[in-house]
This record gives sequence, structure tokens and C-alpha cells, in this order.
Amino acid sequence: MGEPSPLRVARDGPVAVVTMNRPEVHNAFDETLIEALTRAFAELGRDLEVGAILLTGAGKSFSAGADVNWMRRAAAYTEEENRADARRLALMLETIDQCPKPVVARVHGAALGGGTGLVAACDIAIASERASFGTTEVRLGLAAAVISPFVVRAIGPRQARRFFLTGERIDAARALAIGLVHEVVPEAELDGAVERILDELLAGGPEAQAASKELVRMVLAMPQGGSLLTEATVATIAARRASAEGREGLAAFLEKRAPAWGRRRRSPA
Repeated sequence: MGEPSPLRVARDGPVAVVTMNRPEVHNAFDETLIEALTRAFAELGRDLEVGAILLTGAGKSFSAGADVNWMRRAAAYTEEENRADARRLALMLETIDQCPKPVVARVHGAALGGGTGLVAACDIAIASERASFGTTEVRLGLAAAVISPFVVRAIGPRQARRFFLTGERIDAARALAIGLVHEVVPEAELDGAVERILDELLAGGPEAQAASKELVRMVLAMPQGGSLLTEATVATIAARRASAEGREGLAAFLEKRAPAWGRRRRSPA
């Protein structure tokens, strides 16, 4: 028998479930898992049948960050080889972040280093109260460099200064308080909380959701209060109102019916 796949992708109706499948190493990253995640999110982002993506990990942890053997190999790399290796990790995070589909992280156990970066790259993060996080790179004499754009955006520069410098563990309650995750629930209620947010996501128009993700990036990137930002937001709403999806959504609201894109996950049992 060959090695098990580092990633499983399954479908639950319009939801794609992406499971990191290296439980023996707490779903730590290596080159193979990074490549598989990049490819999976690129493909799912183009799939018109996918309404939302759920990212989770097999076993006891979400992701414990970098694989020890991968780090050992990287220690022997040249600077240029390390640059190429880091670019692959950055591409994975960017592919998840820029995926046009809503992406939900289901976080249990450890989500450390790159695992914290993964959580920050997702649109919505729901965590078990037993989950733990941390930008632990300084404990290895490194820096949380590649994950920093996503983590700083999630928790802000002030919090990032503390946790990038200390490398301390962040429990679920603190992760919620600083904005790294959106909701914390008892472990027994984690799946139910994830199901609820997925159902909420599937009620939205898919094109509108893709436009909304792009809208957030645009607002962050442009000078605040300027005419360029105003014109960009005006253009966005005008395009949505004129779109077939926007017209259908308004018509469905006025006619008190479900819109044509209604994407129920499954019939009630």
C-alpha cells in the first residue's frame, strides 16, 4: 500500500470538506501538504457546484505548524531554496485567502505557527474551547514572516507585536478576544456550530459573496475617505444591482420566496 493522501476532499451537498490528513504529526505542514492544499483550494474556487468550503484536520489537532522533518531539510537549503520554499507556503495561504468561496475553519486542538496562519487566512473560524494557537516561530529563532499578513490583519498590529515577540500559547478565549477566531464553543458543540454557520453561508448569493470578499480587500488596500474608494464602492453596488443574481435576489425578497440559488445542504432528518 502507498502512503495515505495528506489531504482528503469530500462533498456534503454544496459544501466541500477539506481535511488535512496527517494525524500522526498533528497535520503539520510539509511540501506535499502545502502543494495539496494549494491545488485543492484553486480547484474548488473554480467549481460552480461548491457553495462553501470547510477546512479541518484529522486526529487530535487542526495543524501544529511546520513538520519537523521539513524543517530539518530546510536547515540545509541555500537562501534561494529557502525563498522558493517560503513562496510555496505564501502561495498556499494566498490561495485560501483569495478563494472566491466562503472558507470556514473548524479548529480543534493545536493550531500553531503556520496553523495559526491558516486560521487567519480563512474567512470564518469556529474553535473548540480546547483549541490553542500561537505564533511560536521566535522560540526557534525564526519569525512569523509568511503568515504575518494574515495574522496581523486578523488581530491587529498591537496584538501581533506581543504574540510575535513572546511566542506564547494563546488559548481559545484569548483568541476570540483578539479577533483570531469568531466563535468558541464546547468541543461537543463544535460540529453543530460549524453546521449553523455553513447553513447561513449557503443562504447568500455566490457571486455576491465573492464580490464581498473582494470588497473587503479593496477597502483595506485603498486610502480611506478618498474619492477613489467612494467610486470603487459605488461601482461595486451598481454592478451587483445590475447583475442577474442581484435582480433575482431582490425579486425573491419582494415576492417572499426563496431565490433561485437556494442551496440547502440536505433535507432535515
